[in-house]
Amino acid sequence: MASKGAGMSFSRKSYRLTSDAEKSRVTGIVQEKLLNDYLNRIFSCSDHAPPAATNRYGWEKMLDIYWLLRVCLQTIEHGDRTGSLFAFMPEFYLSVAINSYSALKNYFGPVHSMEELPGYEETLTRLAAILAKHFADTRIVGTDIRDSLMQALASYVCYPHSLRAVERIPEEQRIAMVRNLLAPYEQRPWAQTNWILVRLWRGCGFGYRYTRLPHLLKTKLEDANLPSLQKPCPSTLLQQHMADLLQQGPDVAPSFLNSVLNQLNWAFSEFIGMIQEIQQAAERLERNFVDSRQLKVCATCFDLSVSLLRVLEMTITLVPEIFLDWTRPTSEMLLRRLAQLLNQVLNRVTAERNLFDRVVTLRLPGLESVDHYPILVAVTGILVQLLVRGPASERERATSVLLADPCFQLRSICYLLGQPEPPAPGTALPAPDRKRFSLQSYVDYISADELAQVEQMLAHLTSASAQAAAASLPTSEEDLCPICYAHPISAVFQPCGHKSCKACINQHLMNNKDCFFCKATIVSVEDWEKGASTSTTSSAA
Repeated sequence: MASKGAGMSFSRKSYRLTSDAEKSRVTGIVQEKLLNDYLNRIFSCSDHAPPAATNRYGWEKMLDIYWLLRVCLQTIEHGDRTGSLFAFMPEFYLSVAINSYSALKNYFGPVHSMEELPGYEETLTRLAAILAKHFADTRIVGTDIRDSLMQALASYVCYPHSLRAVERIPEEQRIAMVRNLLAPYEQRPWAQTNWILVRLWRGCGFGYRYTRLPHLLKTKLEDANLPSLQKPCPSTLLQQHMADLLQQGPDVAPSFLNSVLNQLNWAFSEFIGMIQEIQQAAERLERNFVDSRQLKVCATCFDLSVSLLRVLEMTITLVPEIFLDWTRPTSEMLLRRLAQLLNQVLNRVTAERNLFDRVVTLRLPGLESVDHYPILVAVTGILVQLLVRGPASERERATSVLLADPCFQLRSICYLLGQPEPPAPGTALPAPDRKRFSLQSYVDYISADELAQVEQMLAHLTSASAQAAAASLPTSEEDLCPICYAHPISAVFQPCGHKSCKACINQHLMNNKDCFFCKATIVSVEDWEKGASTSTTSSAA
């Protein structure tokens, strides 16, 4: 290919790759200038032509772009096979491959579609293999191209035909891709990674079968091809790979889930802080405009919070033992952290005449996605999985942790069904007030079985909270954890002998091995109970 020279035209007819013999002769890297000239010629030949001419040449142009995509794929594959050569490959080839696929998918319908192209399934699978392998490739140092690869993979898993292409790549490549997606979120583009995981789950979660949120208008025709507006197409195959990987080794699941919980805490806290500023600006007497960029960031933080909750729902559904099997050293700590965050989200969103309600009522441009439904159904999906499904012992364990959290309010659970207060024991739920939020109002989005599970959860928590209140004994201040003042002291540190509750010390030891109080290095943590003479030791390493 390089022998043709920079001045020669780059023609699809001159360089058809139709036979294996011809493919085998293309062993070098195609010159960037030749590809660039050809790409410009494809998109400029009929840009200003009348509609009839555009339709007449539409199929030919589509074949040109398809051929260009295949040449770029072959060039990338050759560079990857040669190992070190890939490190020096211009980012241009990856960009052209991604853009060519996007053009084929978006610019030729409804007259032509990719299904008409010869060998399109094989081509989609080859592109899927490249995206799956190289979106986290350390040899690619350019930030822009790494972001482009991540975005292309996120778009790829939104469409059924391209998602099936990802499922057709070799198993070891699929597993490697999912392993990269489950790496801790710190110091990498975690938001885009999270979108990919969410799209593998969308269609399986609680009330998560919608294409567009219930409070938004119907999809415009020009928006129908947007990745976010595609019908749900979950991948049970990739979900199974995720479940298998999370059960491998003692550190994979804790490191991943702690990063998810950290990012959820950050995203929701940022969202609450921003809507406070927006509300303050709206209440000022002087004319005040909220910066559109601030509105966009606020909506993004809300969307991130919802997507992180959905990833947690997927994890709990696929591998519940990560949270509920307390023979695992990190399960109790993960469950307590999860319960704390769920209660915080519920309390912020469901409080009477709260900040969230006021901002939703404003319906500001840019905050269209901010509404009760997406975030409350995500939280409900997690709670139903913990408290309704699964063995009785695990349900009771989750119930005790949820009720023990000082932020728990039964009123927040009642809010989900439009009830201001908990129902009396043994009485039926009254009809929801139409002016209040209620999951019962979304019959087109939530099934009857799902609603029945929410009602079962409310009845269970009402009974359990009443029993806990009757059985609880007053705790003196000296017996409370000196860190959180919410739980009794239950752990003693060795060798210094200071004490706290298990939740506080377990969370602290994830990032720091020094004692809260004296800064001595903690060697082990022992169970502690007032008046008890025996204890159980666990290593702090």
